[in-house]
Amino acid sequence: MVLASKCGFVHDELGSAGRPDRLVNGRPEYIRQACDGSLARLGVDHIDLYYLHRVDPEVPIEESVGALGELVAAGKVGHVGLSEAAAATIRRAHAEHPLTAVQSEYSLWTRAIEAEVLPALRALGIGLVPFSPLGRGFLTGAIATPRDLAEDDWRRGLPRFDADNLAHNRTLVRRLEAMAAEHDATAAQLALAWVLAQGEDVVPIPGTTRPERVVENARAAAIELSPEELEHLADLFAPGAVAGERLHESGMGLVDG
Repeated sequence: MVLASKCGFVHDELGSAGRPDRLVNGRPEYIRQACDGSLARLGVDHIDLYYLHRVDPEVPIEESVGALGELVAAGKVGHVGLSEAAAATIRRAHAEHPLTAVQSEYSLWTRAIEAEVLPALRALGIGLVPFSPLGRGFLTGAIATPRDLAEDDWRRGLPRFDADNLAHNRTLVRRLEAMAAEHDATAAQLALAWVLAQGEDVVPIPGTTRPERVVENARAAAIELSPEELEHLADLFAPGAVAGERLHESGMGLVDG
């Protein structure tokens, strides 16, 4: 087992609209405190991979990563990484202390990192850990209308899950489902197979709350897609073909460029 955890998000209980505001904290003292807290809650003395969940714009990345490096030197952490960081930030961070992985949203319908981040990672020898490789569940084919989401599901506020955008994007998923059927696979398995085919340095982390989905997702590793099929899927979900931004404006404000 490889144990990974993160730090970087804190909550302001006096937030707006009666709800806690989520804030980013990359201060060294916070990072040390957060790691100690995670070790205690997990009941372990070592975390294999520890990420800074978001880059704090008010703290030089060298200071944040320097603190992560201190955790490595202390034996509390094995390797360190960043999440949702821009290519320039990754280079600065890696110069301060070697990064092992960068976690960014990446899937058939979210491909912005291909322009700068992924080339930077490969030039530096850093692995990519895509989160939401199933498009926040949409690429499974299980979401046809906003009514398929619970009233309190936060995805209802995402542009791509707006009724009109969702209806358009659903047509793309139908084509994904048809192609998956040719492989005797599910749409989710085909979407994961595409991500896995992007390179041995790409390790997606699909989330689920159901054991049977873990088994289904794992079987995606056995699907072999031809170069023509990979290109067809990439063209089908080209950035201009997907309706809506991946996050709302406030969410994008937490992404490091």
